[in-house]
Amino acid sequence: MPPFEFAPFEFATATRIRFGVGTRQELPAAAASMGKRALLVTGSAANRAASLVDSLEAAGLTTVPLTVSGEPTVSLIREAVARARREGCDVVVAIGGGSVLDAGKAVAALLAHSGDALDYLEIIGGGQPLTQPSAPMIAVPTTAGTGSEVTRNAVLASPEHQVKASLRSPGMLPRLALVDPELTLSLPRKISASTGLDALTQLIEPYVSRRANPMTDLFCVDGMRHAARALPRVWKRPDDLEARTDMAWASLLGGLALANAGLGAVHGFAAPLGGMFPTPHGAACAAVLPYAMDANIRALRQRAPESEALLRYAEVARLLTRDPHATAEDGVQWVAQICTTLEIPPLRVYGVEEPAIPALVERAARAGSMQGNPIVLTPEELREIVARAI
Repeated sequence: MPPFEFAPFEFATATRIRFGVGTRQELPAAAASMGKRALLVTGSAANRAASLVDSLEAAGLTTVPLTVSGEPTVSLIREAVARARREGCDVVVAIGGGSVLDAGKAVAALLAHSGDALDYLEIIGGGQPLTQPSAPMIAVPTTAGTGSEVTRNAVLASPEHQVKASLRSPGMLPRLALVDPELTLSLPRKISASTGLDALTQLIEPYVSRRANPMTDLFCVDGMRHAARALPRVWKRPDDLEARTDMAWASLLGGLALANAGLGAVHGFAAPLGGMFPTPHGAACAAVLPYAMDANIRALRQRAPESEALLRYAEVARLLTRDPHATAEDGVQWVAQICTTLEIPPLRVYGVEEPAIPALVERAARAGSMQGNPIVLTPEELREIVARAI
């Protein structure tokens, strides 16, 4: 790994993390220690969490259900907060994928504040700071991708603005993250693929980010090793618990890294893609990843050949390919091949066509995630990324 100067940096994460097979069994006691009435946030396949719901009620908690179908919207969160207040909920338990966890974090944050979601939302809202710690919140991921269980933001969609924006504060970090790889065993292959490549993206981008630091480097390096060996295995054998554990670990490490080192061009595009088209976050990241990596490497070679980021892209390649002589470009080829193996569809499947490119480029250039990209990409370079991903 390239040397890194020890400049000052900050690191923040969930108050407590429990990782491992069977840790979901700790949920009832943990939730009961935080409150008596739980807002229980689940996805549309709520039956996957049925046993956990039963265990919460057996522990004496009253549960108030909230179903999140797709990515959470501002209006859904507004209604959920009102309902949680009306029902007297004093703890939030979110069991599901990244959208479910983000919804839970958003509700928990707003329960501790008097304003509306738009008062605090970035880009389209007032951007006011969330000054109070969130209500007690437990995050239980059932996918291995977003790392939302240890991140300090929640992404909300605003259909009327055709954009996704974040609530963001260190106070939004969950009180407890319970990461049990067994909960991912029933994931469909398509979701395993897109969320898995989201996890990989969230290890690569923080590693080459302008805000990378020695602690996040440790997470990114170990996470990339695990993801590289596990992704093909999860695709071939969805019931491979060892591979599922590797991916759950990689996803957790990616969440820890991105929350403290930022992201880059892939996520810069993922936000407007999700706002303008019905593109799931993981699918957007997977479709864009190889082309954003390629554009960054070419731009760095042309305009910043002495940049440490080039050394880091070469290290990414060595970690992914397990070839000590791999070049940065070899890493791009490995990622392109795994996208083919995992049958990642192009963006046109979600309705993205050439006329949308200018608007996507404009919005991506302004996205907060783009601030971590290792080099400022030109509008033409940004256009090329999305054109190739279509």
